[in-house]
Amino acid sequence: MSFRKKMIYRVARTLTRHHQREYLRAPQCQDLIFRQLIARGLATRFGKQHDFAGIRNYRDYVERVPVRDYEDIKPWIDEIRKGDRDVLWPGRPRYLCKTSGTTSGAKYIPITRESMGNQIRSARTSLFHYISKHPETDVFGGKMFFLSGSPRLDQGGIIPVGRLSGIVNHEIPAWFQSNKLPGYELNCTEPWEAKIDALTHFIQGQDIRVISGIPPWVQMFCEQLLLKTGKDNVCQLFPKLELYVHGGVNFTPYAARIRNLFGRDVALLETYPASEGFIAFQDDECDPGLQLVVNDGIFFEFIPKSEVHLPHAQRLRLTEVSTGVDYAVVLTTNAGLWSYLIGDLVRFTSLNPYKIAVSGRISQFISAFGEHVIGSEIDQAMRYAQEAHRFDFVEFTVAPQVSPSDNKHPYHEWYIEFSEIPRNLHEIALTINSRLCELNSYYKDLIDGKLLDTLRIRPVRKNAFLNYMRRVGRLGEQFKVHRLSNDRRVADDLANDILP
Repeated sequence: MSFRKKMIYRVARTLTRHHQREYLRAPQCQDLIFRQLIARGLATRFGKQHDFAGIRNYRDYVERVPVRDYEDIKPWIDEIRKGDRDVLWPGRPRYLCKTSGTTSGAKYIPITRESMGNQIRSARTSLFHYISKHPETDVFGGKMFFLSGSPRLDQGGIIPVGRLSGIVNHEIPAWFQSNKLPGYELNCTEPWEAKIDALTHFIQGQDIRVISGIPPWVQMFCEQLLLKTGKDNVCQLFPKLELYVHGGVNFTPYAARIRNLFGRDVALLETYPASEGFIAFQDDECDPGLQLVVNDGIFFEFIPKSEVHLPHAQRLRLTEVSTGVDYAVVLTTNAGLWSYLIGDLVRFTSLNPYKIAVSGRISQFISAFGEHVIGSEIDQAMRYAQEAHRFDFVEFTVAPQVSPSDNKHPYHEWYIEFSEIPRNLHEIALTINSRLCELNSYYKDLIDGKLLDTLRIRPVRKNAFLNYMRRVGRLGEQFKVHRLSNDRRVADDLANDILP
């Protein structure tokens, strides 16, 4: 073992042990963070309006600060964008992170010096956990390739604006810069398709040890790379590739295809970064649960999924949650977000330490008939069918068909872009349907009661989803196809791409 490799391992092991001790005393860490956040918010406009000076404990806080979504905090964000100081957090944010998905258009999430520290430290911690469990690893002996958004910032306002992955590019520590690819100029290439083309040329001949990016775009990139090079798999190009870091969407439906593209087993590390903060990461390859980052600038609350839209929903702290229940995530952070509903649903897989699995989005579900189907159930059913029938897909989405043209019972429609069209689509549909019945009792009751028909698979043309994302202006690393929806906007847009 080289001196550098030995030193990295020792640092990783020391930091990992420290964090593991912290995670086992999560309630104490959360209490401390709560007090620190309230103290920092005292002199802000938000803190004065909500009488932070009168807060002595968590119950006082709950009485003063309601749970809010982006539409609720937008007036404060608008003041920040105008250049006002001390609105949600002391001073001004360092950046505004632009994301999509609200009724009023783009969201602008503040990123402060303190919250950027949370992003960088937590990303480092997740990698160091991997290194500490693999003394033989040499990920720093080569390059780490990040398939990310453009780091070019919009400097037109008082505060620079960008996408999260692009903003993080400006904050990479000096000790990490020599290992990171691609460089700034190449990473700024636009449009997205031109960037993918440029990257497939650039990356050839590099000593890639780590690949990082959200699964659908990494899958597309690897397919383009193999098409350009004529290689059978990615590991023929990068024989020392050992780790794939992923997040942003559920990896399960993409797992088989990406493993095939890699050509051999590559270690997997799932992370859960969000614009609002780095929430969790996988600390054990044998355990898919994600370790909640309880000790770095984020105070967590959770609302049972069934109560999210109730006026007096339960707000639970870590000590009050249970395993196996879907909760909406509510964050109070050192970016000045106060009991902010981020829109994700999680389920605890462990309470000592606290580990979660992302189970869906509050806004992404199908319940046109009262079935309450969520993202994790859709993904599990698809993965089950993949294993049973051995097929790969590029992308898929699910929508309700409420008024079939044949006047029969309604059903769910699965629009799937297959890598190769299977011959047994009907059997695959039956397998998915059966698995969904096992996962969701409401769906099963509707099927058994003949209120819903068995789901239908609609195979779509090659590049149907790519073209859809281009049409709606959402082509790029930071955007994801809605996996399921309670309406038919995506499905109807894909209708002309259905194969006969």
